[in-house]
Amino acid sequence: MPRALHAQIRADLEARIRSGEWPPGTRLPTEAELQRAHGVSRVTVQRALRDLVNAGMVRRFRRRGTFVAPGAGEENLLRSVNLLAEGEDHRGPHRVVDARVIAARDADVELAEIDKDSPIIRLERVKLDKQDRPVATETHYVPFHVAPHLLDEPLEDLVTLTYYRRNDIPIARARMYVDPIALTPELAALFDRQPGAAVFRFRRVLWLDSGALAEMASFVLAEDTHFYVEQTYPPRRGDNR
Repeated sequence: MPRALHAQIRADLEARIRSGEWPPGTRLPTEAELQRAHGVSRVTVQRALRDLVNAGMVRRFRRRGTFVAPGAGEENLLRSVNLLAEGEDHRGPHRVVDARVIAARDADVELAEIDKDSPIIRLERVKLDKQDRPVATETHYVPFHVAPHLLDEPLEDLVTLTYYRRNDIPIARARMYVDPIALTPELAALFDRQPGAAVFRFRRVLWLDSGALAEMASFVLAEDTHFYVEQTYPPRRGDNR
């Protein structure tokens, strides 16, 4: 499936930022200039810029324009498991390893709340850095009835939390666990590390406002990080607290 126009523009702008062509503080072309350069509507340009803002790549100021943000070229792997991360862009593409519908009984994790015969979406990907080096793996399990069209999306760029918000899937609660694991020979080869090396695995569980399971996902990061467990309650529409 071809990448959406706004995603193409966003990728082009990000490439210029990451290459150093546009260092922090650089003023980006105006919306009108980007429209002419890419032959698209203003709405498409605004969506691309909004995604870059949400990804922390740029800052926008009324009457002044859009500027490359400080530290825009830095990688933050924790965005891959940030429960409230905004925007489609998690700074770098994914390589899809597996994307299919399976029975819950065939999942690699225990889905205690799901009937064993229920269909489950399994999405496994490898996260790449800007040099296309593997920096993380991720596996998502989503009950099919929660997001029946999920696999129709461009899976290389998909961020499931953003997909849920845009499709009004009511995620009411999220819990994340982090635990140290030893690299298997397969993961060690992928990350170019020694088998048995200690890394962290993040496990995220999302629930719908009905209390039903919405997603169970796991992420293994090649880089060291800190241990924590976090629970958040994303704000509902119309909630001003």
